[in-house]
Formats: sequence, C-alpha cells, structure tokens
Amino acid sequence: MAKIIYISGGQKSGKTTFAQDMALQLSDNPVYLATSRVWDEDHKKRIERHQADRGSEWTNIEEEKYLSKHKLNGRTVLVDCITLWMTNFFFDNEQDVDKSINEAQKELTNLFKQDATFIVVSNEIGMGGSPADKMAFRFTDMLGLMNQFIAKQADEVYLTVSGIPVKIK
Repeated sequence: MAKIIYISGGQKSGKTTFAQDMALQLSDNPVYLATSRVWDEDHKKRIERHQADRGSEWTNIEEEKYLSKHKLNGRTVLVDCITLWMTNFFFDNEQDVDKSINEAQKELTNLFKQDATFIVVSNEIGMGGSPADKMAFRFTDMLGLMNQFIAKQADEVYLTVSGIPVKIK
C-alpha cells in the first residue's frame, strides 16, 4: 500500500529541498521522478545540472506524463513537480482543464496503487489573487483542483513558507 506525503508551497519556498531531505532520510537510494518537459537547450542543461547536483544516491527518472508506467514498488519516490507535470497535460490537451484533470487523476491513481512511499511536490499558486489572463486563470484553477485531489489522499501534508515546512495533516 502506498504512503503519500504531499508538499506544497510557493515558488522558491523550500519545498523541494525539504522533500529531498525527507527522501534521503527514508531511503539510501530514493527515486527522483522528474516531470519537466525539455523545452530548449538551456532547459536541458538546467535539468542535467539538477541531476548532477542530486548525487549518485538518487535514481533519476525523467517522465513528463506517464508516471505510473514505472515500477516503483518498495521504493521512496520524490515526484517533482505536479505543477510542471500538469503543464504538460494542459498544453497537450489544448488547455482543456477537464480533460487534463481526468487524465492526470487516472495516472496518479494508477501510480499510487504501487507499494511505495511517494513524496509529491507541487506549487501553491492560487494565494495571490486571480490572474487577469484567461489561460493563467484556467491553469490556476486546474492546479488547485489537482492539489486538492492529492492532498485528500495524502497521509501527510506540508506547506513550506520561507524555507520552513509546516505540517498541516
């Protein structure tokens, strides 16, 4: 049975550092399941730098959408991050929020069927008011709904603020 730990927070709030530290406390060889799509050569170099910074104790998997296809039973898995992952669904589905949420929820449901510890990181982007741009508004709503979906299933939930994790659940 999966254990789910959900970590949310604003941009540069310390959520990934907290998640990485937690994963390394739970496992000598955690999995880093990175969801970013490679947009250009600069972004590719950034991803490679992040992989190198993590160190050899990590098993790195780059997967922009189909997380559940990886067999992770018995592992501690850091999924970083839901925001970028949902961006991939959002644009692949031509900004169709309902289709993106349905596909992503099915994928996470299948992922969480594995007997592993999942540390899931996402951004809390809806705390600063409503975006003026219609696309950004739809994305904010979609991510908020996805974050709720994950938090509801999670065994533990943390919010990071200025580098300080606050346990919520």
